[in-house]
Amino acid sequence: MSEFAEWESFYVIVGSAAGALIGLQFVVMALVAERPPLRAAEAGAAFATPTIVHFSSVLLLSALVRVPWQSVTSAAVLWGLVGLAGLAYSVIVARRVRRQGSYQPGFEDWLCHAAVPLAAYAALALLALVAPSRTGDALLGIGAVALVLLFTAIHNAWDAIAYYALVSRADREP
Repeated sequence: MSEFAEWESFYVIVGSAAGALIGLQFVVMALVAERPPLRAAEAGAAFATPTIVHFSSVLLLSALVRVPWQSVTSAAVLWGLVGLAGLAYSVIVARRVRRQGSYQPGFEDWLCHAAVPLAAYAALALLALVAPSRTGDALLGIGAVALVLLFTAIHNAWDAIAYYALVSRADREP
């Protein structure tokens, strides 16, 4: 479909960035594993794992747009499933953020770890519904969702690394 072809470069760049950043997160986690902070598993489920999920969602969306679909409906069904799964996962993450006890989240944490991903996945699910009738607009929206998830995951990854490097390690130093 010609509408998909116009997005090829965008998704090659966005998908490659997401894939590379997933790899960097694995390197960082390997380094952190040498001296894990207290309650690391609890905080990881609330803060680290969702970052990988968001990067992976961007990578998946990028791949789905590049599939040579015969019609937008098949792609839209999969986008909708990704959106619904992400929506459910965002609710789980919000519960984990609230329940974990290793860090007291502030407004920015709630915004970037719960509210923005929730809104992005909800938008993805809604865009899947309008894709068959407004393909061009839906593709623009899906591109926006991919960027929002990518930049949110970058923010969250940086936030976690900065916390570990500047706060958590300083608390454990004699």
